Amino acid sequence: MLKGLNNWKILNSKEVKELAAMAKQQWGCELSSVVGDAAFLEEATGDIFLISRDVERLDLERLRIDSLGLYFGEKKNGELRLSIEGSQLVGKSATKNVLEISDSEFKDWIRGSDLEKDYGSCSGYAIIKHAGDFVGCGRCKGGTILNFVPKARRIANI
Repeated sequence: MLKGLNNWKILNSKEVKELAAMAKQQWGCELSSVVGDAAFLEEATGDIFLISRDVERLDLERLRIDSLGLYFGEKKNGELRLSIEGSQLVGKSATKNVLEISDSEFKDWIRGSDLEKDYGSCSGYAIIKHAGDFVGCGRCKGGTILNFVPKARRIANI
């Protein structure tokens, strides 16, 4: 447990290996090649954050902290759902479950709409890619890609 932060814990090596196994199974990605020696923090809600190991040197009791690190994703039901930034990090090394979308699909995606799309052999969470950029993570379910772009990050006028 991080000193001074009751809702956060630094993941131990066993827990990081579990995350790495999820990334390997879902996207064919070696997580260690993506994040290097960064530490993972888990919030009580299951949200996963990526942070420099230098945080261990801070006296957190003396600091007022609202958030730490980069939101990487969420661990839920044995799967990892990546944030937009998490998809950008993992997407570079992903070898499966990456879906390329068209310009019109991208406009729908960034507005927050689910996509009706044939996703072939994709299963579970897929990384969404448009024009060489990784733009998020969606869940393949019944011919639809469920959108998880947060309302605050959606763009209505695109």
